[in-house]
Amino acid sequence: MKPSRLLLIWLAALLAVGIVLGTLQALQIDIPASLPAINWGLLLALLALATLDALRLKRLPAVRIKRQMPGSLALGRWGEVQLKVEHDFAAPLNIQIFDHVPQGLNFESLPQSVELRPGQNSQISYRLRPLKRGHFRFEQCEMNLPSPLGLWSGKRLLSVIDQTRVYPDFARLYGGELLAVDNWLSQLGVRQKQRRGQGLEFHQLREFREGDSLRQIDWKATARQRTPIAREYQDERDQQIIFLLDCGRRMRSQDDELSHFDHALNACLLLSYIALRQGDAVGLMTFACDQPRYLVPVKGTGQLNILLNSVYDLDSTQRPADYQAATNQLLARQKRRALVVLVTNLRDEDDEELLGAVKRLSTQHRVLVASLREEILDTLRNTPVQTLPEALAYCGTVSYLNERAELHERLSAHGVPVVDVRPAQLGAELVARYLSWKRSAAL
Repeated sequence: MKPSRLLLIWLAALLAVGIVLGTLQALQIDIPASLPAINWGLLLALLALATLDALRLKRLPAVRIKRQMPGSLALGRWGEVQLKVEHDFAAPLNIQIFDHVPQGLNFESLPQSVELRPGQNSQISYRLRPLKRGHFRFEQCEMNLPSPLGLWSGKRLLSVIDQTRVYPDFARLYGGELLAVDNWLSQLGVRQKQRRGQGLEFHQLREFREGDSLRQIDWKATARQRTPIAREYQDERDQQIIFLLDCGRRMRSQDDELSHFDHALNACLLLSYIALRQGDAVGLMTFACDQPRYLVPVKGTGQLNILLNSVYDLDSTQRPADYQAATNQLLARQKRRALVVLVTNLRDEDDEELLGAVKRLSTQHRVLVASLREEILDTLRNTPVQTLPEALAYCGTVSYLNERAELHERLSAHGVPVVDVRPAQLGAELVARYLSWKRSAAL
């Protein structure tokens, strides 16, 4: 409980009058003898009223607050929270409400003032915007009640417990279902290449048509039917994709509101969404994190929900990336051939360790290395040089990028494709590469 502005004004005014009267008496200036007594009387009356008002404030009935909020939020997207206020006041009362929002969530329109009318419940709303993923717990709401005479303001903390989860930006993924697949992919910057050759999975037998390859002819069926019969193939739909996700310190870089790790998660979920719709199985394995996680590749749209629930609270750590250990674990767990998408941030010191790990993976799986590039590197490389510090920054950036490009070239020379992109472009690049390989039967 704290004094209101009204009480402080009255106290200041009476004290100022008392100081003036005391000064006049000290200067032996004649003043009516009743004035000091009146001032003291008013001061004592104010103190008595303030005491009575404070007692009445403490006796005000309790206010009940119910919080209504989504059970899940998308990272970086605004969501709405509603607070329903129930009370038993017999007279109108204006109160101020502030919800204790956990750290990691941005908010707007707090605190808010609301008028409570007798016999009516009130409701306010405010907006939340998650800045990080994970599990968040709301525990308290704070409100300030004015006393009946307005001389005090009382703060009350109410226990209002709620929980919510912040997932990666899955709203964009589910929004894709509202559009035609081709239009949606083109909006993301994905271009489907024309298919070359045939898929690997047998579909049906049919009559030989103009333009069919001689390799498609089924000679046994042709002999039986005494007419050319061709085999028709389709893209293989029973393939497996595993994301090998680096959770180490290199993924903690941040160019905008999202870290490289969050961009990597969004890209993995985007490609998972596409691959699952294509009929492929999708799995995940993390490394360089506190609690490594592994999901067996599974087909079906329900796998996307499993992925979301498995990674929503996953975060990057300060640990270095151990590619050899990650390779050993993946080879021990994944026996069937799969497309392994290694998402990391390659550096020049990764040469021998990474190359050895990827070559071992390539003997059993198809490997794609996705290397995130900091946007600041492109900015420094394209910035005009005018001063010595700018020249030093430019030379250092170019040297670093050249060493990084040499590592990518060595990987490519060993038959390991590399995607070197900025974080925001990773999702579209992975989908484009996957669809290209899918349509050309290169997986």
